Amino acid sequence: MKRKRTRITALDIIVAAGLVAAGAYLAYRITIGLHYKWNWSAIPHYLFRYDQESDSWLPNVLLYGLLTTIKLSMWATVLATILGGLMGLCRVSRSLFKRLMGRTYVELIRNLPPLVLIFIFYFFLADQIMSLLGVSRFIESCSMSTCSVLTFLFAPPSLFSPFMAALITLALFEGAYITEIVRAGIQSIERGQWEASYALGLSRRQLMRYIILPQAMPRMLPPLAGQFISTIKDSAIVSVISIQELTFQGMELMSSTYLTFEVWITITGLYLMLTLSLSLVVERLEIYMRRSEA
Repeated sequence: MKRKRTRITALDIIVAAGLVAAGAYLAYRITIGLHYKWNWSAIPHYLFRYDQESDSWLPNVLLYGLLTTIKLSMWATVLATILGGLMGLCRVSRSLFKRLMGRTYVELIRNLPPLVLIFIFYFFLADQIMSLLGVSRFIESCSMSTCSVLTFLFAPPSLFSPFMAALITLALFEGAYITEIVRAGIQSIERGQWEASYALGLSRRQLMRYIILPQAMPRMLPPLAGQFISTIKDSAIVSVISIQELTFQGMELMSSTYLTFEVWITITGLYLMLTLSLSLVVERLEIYMRRSEA
């Protein structure tokens, strides 16, 4: 199947010119109306800094925030996908208990604001459960190499408990939506496929593994991609519990430098870089799956 070549029409040029003109007019109004003095030359310094001791360029506050956002979003996506897949299977299970468990999880999480969940898990999980399990003592007793690995994968030891609270909350919140995506994808498979599989004597597990899920995955992929992108955007809410991700670093930097527009435009560009990159990866995956089916 040949891909259609993208054609640039006159309407595309008009829309692009209109967007550029609107951006230029907005910048003009900010400069003239607010008497704002732009200082873009300061932004690269907050992305990278030069370390004289090591004689090299190191990431600065904005890039540290971006890396924290990537780690938080990545682990939350993995946990949410696992949880959502399991709960999605529970939602279509023959067991009444499993269906009730999946339904209760979805309705409870989806009908609570994520900010409320963040505070509940931060004050309960970070302060109570982490202390009860001795996580803080374990982190403090770790060797330097172990602490370095934990810092690289998750967060510095001093911020490990809040990071885990934010991670679990984000995974639970996104997992509820992934649960419904999985449920809808499975139930979208035609009834004839189920009946033919049962007629062949396949068990429920074999039916899901070999017949239903391979057909449901291409249907679930577009909404799953949207949910993964939503995970990146929703990660900004954990800034309220002082997780030093991109939004938190932006607020701290804005309050100390007063570079309001430069900071937030840069942060917008960094978020777009993450989400658009993920969109391109999922698009390539969809093309690959279509070719495999063909």
